[in-house]
Amino acid sequence: MWTDTHCHLDAAEFDADRDAVVARARAAGVSQVVIPAVAAGNFERVRALAHQHGFSYALGIHPLCVRQARDEDLGRLDRMLAECRDDPRLVGIGEIGLDFFVKDLDEATQQHFYVEQLKLAKRHALPVILHVRRSADKLLAGLRRVGLTTGGIGHAFNGSRQQADAFLELGFKLGFGGTVTFERSLQIRRLATELPAEALVLETDAPDIPPHWLYRTAEERAQGASARNEPGELARIGACLAELRGWSAQETAAITARNARAALPRLGALDAPAPHG
Repeated sequence: MWTDTHCHLDAAEFDADRDAVVARARAAGVSQVVIPAVAAGNFERVRALAHQHGFSYALGIHPLCVRQARDEDLGRLDRMLAECRDDPRLVGIGEIGLDFFVKDLDEATQQHFYVEQLKLAKRHALPVILHVRRSADKLLAGLRRVGLTTGGIGHAFNGSRQQADAFLELGFKLGFGGTVTFERSLQIRRLATELPAEALVLETDAPDIPPHWLYRTAEERAQGASARNEPGELARIGACLAELRGWSAQETAAITARNARAALPRLGALDAPAPHG
């Protein structure tokens, strides 16, 4: 059974058919999905969806959302982490991190929210789910500065082998998703092939980062074509990883699910989850 370590199931793109999306994921063998928050305004939503569908969730403020965030949101996060301390479906703090691809984001503001959320992760002894986009070195610097020892996942990892090894040394796993299905993604496919087996977890980042069979050009999207990704695609993404590694699909599902439980230990108690209605 497959584990999707990163899916924004609360996104508006799923409002029309969310139950059908979940049903397709289960039919494809996806037994567990981690739903990360991106802002204080969706903390309750991701928690509710995780309980409704038997999945899991993380709470955090995404670097692309810090422009609208306030320090009181950090206080709200701290309080909710304390309130949900005994909730087995709360598996980490995320999605947090740094993004230096989007040009109009203030680095100081991003760093403030990133470091403060790392401190909360340390206080609450939870792993983190990191947004890594042209920011690996500064993310690593923050982890070392705060002294976080709970590890987590480097989501949609796209750095160098040296950076990958640095994350692994700090107890992290690295997330691979739709990008690994593109033959032109040479660096990511090389990492997926050469990194230690215990380094790899799978994710969709649905509704984003579509695999190659869902990719649409900007012109096609402008004409109304959908490139929406969904968690049910994880098995086919996993098959691409299996081909790169020379593994069977069963081996790939088992290895990456085991790695996900190592990165987010509370997932271990949620194997074969039952929906809560």
